[in-house]
Amino acid sequence: MAAADLETVSRIAGEVHASLLERPDVLAEKFRLFPQGCFIFESDKAILGYAISHPWTLRAIPPLDGFLNELPKAPECLYLHDAALLPEARGHSASPRLIEELRRVATSIDLHWLALASVYQTYLLWGRFGFSTVQDPALADKLSSYGPTAKYMTAPV
Repeated sequence: MAAADLETVSRIAGEVHASLLERPDVLAEKFRLFPQGCFIFESDKAILGYAISHPWTLRAIPPLDGFLNELPKAPECLYLHDAALLPEARGHSASPRLIEELRRVATSIDLHWLALASVYQTYLLWGRFGFSTVQDPALADKLSSYGPTAKYMTAPV
């Protein structure tokens, strides 16, 4: 992902995550803080999806539509904050390619875990890539902002 892609990323986010909107400035901040964890999915030079990840602390869920301000000094995981694909991008192995990239980035900065908040019942998809749901009542408040089906999940790198 490049800074020039952020407008398209914001548009895709609005289409795919209409009920979980984040301001463009929030997405841009995550890109500025950790650009090496931000990816686009292209086909025929058109952006059809994206992913935004950053180092974070296990069992800590960044607030939806909230600024991070800074990354943790001693991160424990690479947190997949957001991933979205337009319908025309599906069926092109975007998910396995994304997981491969996330593992590459995590390894390059000596992190041994991936984490995410699964939304829209996607926990089944993430489970295919080694993610497991973490049952922790202490996470319920932060997860609630991600919708009623949100689950916090982790996977070893």
